[in-house]
Parts: sequence; C-alpha cells; structure tokens
Amino acid sequence: QVQLVESGGGLVQPGGSLRLSCAASGSIFSINAMGWYRQAPGKERELVVRVTNGGNTYYADSAKGRFTISRDNAKNTVSLQMNSLKPEDTAVYYCYAVIMPYSGPDRVYWGQGTQVTVSS
Repeated sequence: QVQLVESGGGLVQPGGSLRLSCAASGSIFSINAMGWYRQAPGKERELVVRVTNGGNTYYADSAKGRFTISRDNAKNTVSLQMNSLKPEDTAVYYCYAVIMPYSGPDRVYWGQGTQVTVSS
C-alpha cells in the first residue's frame, strides 16, 4: 500500500508565503511525476505544478514566478513554496504522485488535501 501525507497550508494574508510538503511511503519501486493540484469552491480541480523524476517541471500560468516546486527523490518527498499569495490562490491543495510499484502498472495516488486560505 502507498500513502501520500501532506503538511503545511493554513491561513495567510495576501502577499504572504506558505510551504506545502508531501511525503510518499509504502511499496514504491519508483516515482515518476509528483506535483500539486488545487480545487477552489465551485471550481474543477486544476493542475498547479508538477515535476518529473528527471527534474522537468511544469507550472500553470497562475503559478509561474510565484510558486516553486522541489523534489527529493531519495526521500520520496515533494514541496511547494508559494510566495506572493493572492486571494484567488485559496483552495484545497492536493499532492499527487505517479508511482511504479514493484509489480503491476503505474498508478496515481493522492494526498488527503490541505486547505490554503489567503485572506486579510
């Protein structure tokens, strides 16, 4: 079994910063992509940022220049540093990972979600 456990999040004023972290554990042979989606009230879940095991990154336009993803392949962790936060960044943020098990096909796993609220 595989688990993704998130930490971080919370309430921050506009212009502030937060750091989210996510750790994968369990029966993992390797991890392909890791990243973060978010879902705001009344909206669909959207991809914010991802990083491959080779270090290639993708940032949504809304995240470029403000968010930075980092990954530790040895520890199976990924972090998201969010700066210059705006009220429109308010959402539940979900960590995800595309995991190759020791046997069977790759599978996507999700964290439990963490609330980020940007408000004065």
